[in-house]
Amino acid sequence: MSYITLDHGSGGKLTLELIENVFKAESGLDSAVLGDIAFTTDSHSVKPLFFKGGDIGKLAVSGTVNDLLCVGAKPLYLSSAFIIEAGFEMEKLKKIVKSMKEEARKSGVEIVCGDTKVVENGKCDGVYINTSGIGKIIRPIEGKNIKDGDGIIVTGTIGDHGFAILNEREQLNLETDLKSDVSSLTDLILPLIESDVDIKFMRDPTRGGLAMCLNELCYRRDFGFEIFEEKIPVREDVRVIAEILGIEPYYAANEGKMVIVMDKKDEERALDILKSNELGRSAVTIGRVSSKNPQLVILNTKFGSKRVLRMPTTDKMPRIC
Repeated sequence: MSYITLDHGSGGKLTLELIENVFKAESGLDSAVLGDIAFTTDSHSVKPLFFKGGDIGKLAVSGTVNDLLCVGAKPLYLSSAFIIEAGFEMEKLKKIVKSMKEEARKSGVEIVCGDTKVVENGKCDGVYINTSGIGKIIRPIEGKNIKDGDGIIVTGTIGDHGFAILNEREQLNLETDLKSDVSSLTDLILPLIESDVDIKFMRDPTRGGLAMCLNELCYRRDFGFEIFEEKIPVREDVRVIAEILGIEPYYAANEGKMVIVMDKKDEERALDILKSNELGRSAVTIGRVSSKNPQLVILNTKFGSKRVLRMPTTDKMPRIC
């Protein structure tokens, strides 16, 4: 059987094993690179469907757009397919479709085809959405030339989406302004792709968050990562909810951030480009690629100790995207 690239969705070690052992695919890039074209597909089953900062429609468009950007492509076209539960309110469906249209326009993409299927009542939590995307490769970014000393950049605060969803889903009733960071990153990332800075790798750290993203990248590789807790941007609201639920922010989902591995010589220029956009104001280098600890993500804590951020066995936050 030939091998293909399959978007893993940062779902944990079991997801990696599923992809490798059942689908016989490579788990690495979020989009397939087909010559000068990038192609990706993603399915969305977030619960609740509507949340602070967005809804399943906005999430579906932005998630697919961001996956195309990760491989160095300019997003161009999307398809959308809906699985709708019988009895789902028409006004809610219209709201979701409107959200998709607005996010597509914001991202500079066109939704050019789609499909709808209706299933029996109780067989679906309202609506599920699949989106596929096509983009034009500006330059391929495949993670093949990562080396010791390369910088690790995050484009903003981590964990916002995951904990915003959990706050609403679990009805924690915390008085907080925290909302999902769900957003298409075309305006933030495309200028970086079109520049001459040496980008080694990019990924939007969705399910499994920052920790899962880095663990997957060094999985079966001859390098690891060393990151610094005091440099990782985390909102205070996220810290509070994380303590209540016992889930570290490093494992929480993000839907409007990017993790970028960058050649050290180009870090400052890359940060200047990112910070020129509102979505990248908090962009910062949080650590380095390290050959001293292959296949491990080492966290330097604010207390001066070191510990390993391990790959989770299962998804700590189901139904996040």
